[in-house]
Amino acid sequence: MALSIAVTAMMGVTLSIPVMMGLVAVNGLAQATGWSGNVGTMAGWFHKRERGKVMGAWSNCFTVGALTSGWVMAAVLDRHGPGEPAPWRLCFYTGAAVLAIVWIQFYVLQRNRPEDVGLEPIEDPPDPDAKSANDDPKPAGLMGLSRDAWKNLLLVAGFYFFAKFIRYAMWSWSAYFLQTNYGLTGARANVYATIFDLMGIPGVFLTGWISDRYFGSRRAGVALLMVLAMTAATALLIVAGGASVTVFAVLLGLVGFTLYGPDALLTSAGAIDIGSRRAATFATAMISGFGSLGAVVQELIIARAYDSKHGELGPVFTMLFGSAALAAAFCFALVMRDRRGGRGI
Repeated sequence: MALSIAVTAMMGVTLSIPVMMGLVAVNGLAQATGWSGNVGTMAGWFHKRERGKVMGAWSNCFTVGALTSGWVMAAVLDRHGPGEPAPWRLCFYTGAAVLAIVWIQFYVLQRNRPEDVGLEPIEDPPDPDAKSANDDPKPAGLMGLSRDAWKNLLLVAGFYFFAKFIRYAMWSWSAYFLQTNYGLTGARANVYATIFDLMGIPGVFLTGWISDRYFGSRRAGVALLMVLAMTAATALLIVAGGASVTVFAVLLGLVGFTLYGPDALLTSAGAIDIGSRRAATFATAMISGFGSLGAVVQELIIARAYDSKHGELGPVFTMLFGSAALAAAFCFALVMRDRRGGRGI
């Protein structure tokens, strides 16, 4: 966080594109440590039977952060007086200031484990529905994960590649499309784009609660249902997304509602279930790494598709639909593993 604060503030100073690219790269490296480290910390504090609800609430941290930043940066862009720094510079200064406040309270208050404050460690009881570790000839393999755990890890990683493809496509391009294709101002487009994040909040809460309440803390089944709904929403984008800004905004919110739940659930509670308390940070980091590849790929191919069709959104919507369908395929594989001896998550 300290490194991210420093380079974010520096982004508001630089006038050089190569320097800005370098600062963005360093910031990405610093920020990438956040999710896995924090999920690893949460693994030590909660039982499996409650992780869906707890992580469903906690995982909204990135949703609320993205949502709030969209509104705040829209206000910063829209309101600045004569003689003040350029509004885009103020956006970087504002982000650095907010993270500095978070850094201080985190440094003072955060604790890794219950044992660090004199409490008993939290251990999960054996899962009666899961395949016994004794049935696996190599229960502890690479990085302390069994063969079945690695299969689940790679399936969730595959899901996350395509889920993050969609999420970062929405983050990166929706405001631009709203401005360029639908004629909104920059500040208004930024506010409209936050519908994606706003609808993600109830989606995350609902998915986590359902996984604990009705799916016995199994994550794959409810994730599959939500991703199938997301696939339908992206199909509607192809059919009607270009009709009006209202239709696009409604479908943007529907994609956010159905995406954020399985996104947060499988990369937090699901990653802890795969790696257990011991290897939760590693499992989360692996999944997030694959997801980051999806975020990078979408930047490259969506820009090309958009330019190749001279600003038409049809090819972009088609890629979102394809990514949603492939994410659903990985969730379906996890469900099938659950039904064949409880090997899934």
